[in-house]
Amino acid sequence: MTKIALYDLDKTITKRPTYMPFLLHAAWRHERWRLAFLPGLVFLFAGYLVRALDRARLKELMQAMLLGSQVDAGKMKEMAESFAKATLEGNVHIQALAQIAKEKADGYRLVLATASYAFYAAPLARLLGFDDVIGTLVKRGEDEAILPKIDGENCYGEAKLRMVEAWGEEHGLPRDDLDVRFYSDSQTDLPVFDWSDDPISTNPNAKLRAIAEKRGWRIIAWG
Repeated sequence: MTKIALYDLDKTITKRPTYMPFLLHAAWRHERWRLAFLPGLVFLFAGYLVRALDRARLKELMQAMLLGSQVDAGKMKEMAESFAKATLEGNVHIQALAQIAKEKADGYRLVLATASYAFYAAPLARLLGFDDVIGTLVKRGEDEAILPKIDGENCYGEAKLRMVEAWGEEHGLPRDDLDVRFYSDSQTDLPVFDWSDDPISTNPNAKLRAIAEKRGWRIIAWG
């Protein structure tokens, strides 16, 4: 039996979301004049609120607005690594670090499953000690340049579960041979909670807390 500790990222391991901070971090180092477009994000958020945009399209348009039509792969790697260091220093729950270290010592395979883009989540995952990352992928242009277009599905909700299952198949890990605990803060991860053996409601929002209490799941608070 393979023991898996599966973690969400934003507001589970981190104190605050990471996507907007990453875009600001990268825009400042890439083409900082694009920060003048920040007021335009209001219109994107409005489109999302009235359901003219879904979460995936919102993510793509935010990236295009603040980082442009493409970013050199090497430069993006540097920006992702510097963002990971900054995040580890100022936006990670100390209790999460301790739990991750304990599970590592106890023989768990640590897997980060996040809606965040894998290209910036992966450097942070390495610093945290994770073995694997399941995240949203981006399309690549010439010389592997990062494009503002999702490749496949946004790793969110039901799609996150599909991507976790695909990861297991890719690594030759049948579900029946796994003992999975899952940490997340949001009810949007219910598909993965229901799939796991040990659902752990972590820093839960009100909706998830109510569900966790009703179903008798563990509830923990970090920070």
